[in-house]
Amino acid sequence: MQSRPGDEAARDVLVQRGDYHATAVDGWLAQALADRSGHYADPTAREAAGTRLPETVTARAELLAALAATGAVGRDSKLPFVGRIASADPDAAAGLARWLTQTHAPGPADVDGGPA
Repeated sequence: MQSRPGDEAARDVLVQRGDYHATAVDGWLAQALADRSGHYADPTAREAAGTRLPETVTARAELLAALAATGAVGRDSKLPFVGRIASADPDAAAGLARWLTQTHAPGPADVDGGPA
């Protein structure tokens, strides 16, 4: 299922009605945000999601994207620990995502084919 405009508002309605299942809903939104799929393919929508979604969801998305970028896991991998880390400490999850991104970013040796 693809994310669509208004998914964040639908999440809010579910929370208000008491029919909200964080594991399923937040996991799905975080995965869509990390994959940049559906509605989140648009950079403006991704930026807006950062202000509409809870910090736990955006931190989870950051960490999922960073883990996928390392090549150690696929984009569709189910990683339940990522949600638990983001829920327990969103700042730590976001920090880990930044660290993974920085340490796995191409360096000079990777860009030009190796050391001179």
